[in-house]
Amino acid sequence: MGLFILNDFTFMATLQNTYELFISLLSTPWILKTLGFAILVGSVMALIEKSGGIEGFVAYIVEQKSFVSSERSSLILSYIIGVVIFIESSITALISGAVGRPLCDKYKVSHAKLAFVCDSTSAPISSLIVLNGWGALLLGLIATQISSGMIEGESVAILIDAVMYNFYAMSALIVTFLSIYFSVDIGAMKDAKYVPSPKSDTIQEASSMYYMLLPIFSMIAFAFIFLYLTGDGDILKGSGSSSIFYTMIVTLTLMLLYYVPTKNMRLGVWAKTAVSGAKKLFPIALILLFAFAIGKITGELKTGLYLASLASETLSVYLLGGVIFLLSSVIAFSTGTSWGTFSIMIPVAVPMAVAMDADVALCIGAVISGGVFGDHCSPISDTTIISSMAADCEVIEHVQTQLPYALISGVIALVLFIILSIV
Repeated sequence: MGLFILNDFTFMATLQNTYELFISLLSTPWILKTLGFAILVGSVMALIEKSGGIEGFVAYIVEQKSFVSSERSSLILSYIIGVVIFIESSITALISGAVGRPLCDKYKVSHAKLAFVCDSTSAPISSLIVLNGWGALLLGLIATQISSGMIEGESVAILIDAVMYNFYAMSALIVTFLSIYFSVDIGAMKDAKYVPSPKSDTIQEASSMYYMLLPIFSMIAFAFIFLYLTGDGDILKGSGSSSIFYTMIVTLTLMLLYYVPTKNMRLGVWAKTAVSGAKKLFPIALILLFAFAIGKITGELKTGLYLASLASETLSVYLLGGVIFLLSSVIAFSTGTSWGTFSIMIPVAVPMAVAMDADVALCIGAVISGGVFGDHCSPISDTTIISSMAADCEVIEHVQTQLPYALISGVIALVLFIILSIV
């Protein structure tokens, strides 16, 4: 429909441009690496399951150490992992889900609730602790505004000030923790039922938990290493898409060198399992591809710029922060990308703030918050899809069950932006 509008409602031109759109997407390196990551994740998860490491980890946690003994503690462990691993939102959701899913299966926790915890810690924590690709992007966008003479100061100092106004990320983390601790189920989450994960016919019995932990630790370590390498010595300038793709390749290689020599599985079994896992997540890669296509078309329609121009015509300075937050939310929800929203809205929000003599850091913080909020609610967001995948939950069920909590956090953030704009 977007291409139909862009091509003046000409059917043949729309078909031609649809073909060109997907050729363009599949020729873009970062998109190919992201799709590759989504498929390779399936191989890693299938191999970890096949190794018996998950059963070994559950036995150690539950039976030997009693770290996890209830529904609450199984979700809190996933929450803690999601907060501690702030390196990249996709890796955060993946690891949080990988560790939490077997424990949630043991205590019959719905996979929808686990997906909610994975998603509600991944992007929010990555946007608060910006020693990652998020920080690199935001620093670049702020530096562009400084170099153009729109604002003055150091980009790092401005970013730190703006992160202090990232109210949605803060409220989402608090709301998520409270909902876990007090077992608060609202909206569709009340009806979410536990459905056991399908078991492989060839799954081994419990073995050493290190068959699960070492691949996970390697993902964390190599994500940092590749961010450092792709950023030429600066983690903040590293490529997120390249880093997660290379990390998955190295992790698979290490699993081969670990599983086969220790006789956990034969080489043929390793290869068969890796291919089987990749096949299972191929549909997820297709969903991501279509999500990228929708985001690109929405950008070409310039919906964000149009909404911002409408808002700036009759806007009170006291409502500026709140309106920027809402606009960013709508754009992020529509496109499924918080990063794309930052790229659209920061060049719009900063001049608006300067023209109206408002707090620039507050307005940038509103863009960050709105981008994360809209992305959090969007069914076409990569973090939404990956969180669903990691928790073994249907994407639409995850969106429906998560939405009430996200809206509560969004309302809290909106009120705070209005209050701070007035103050």
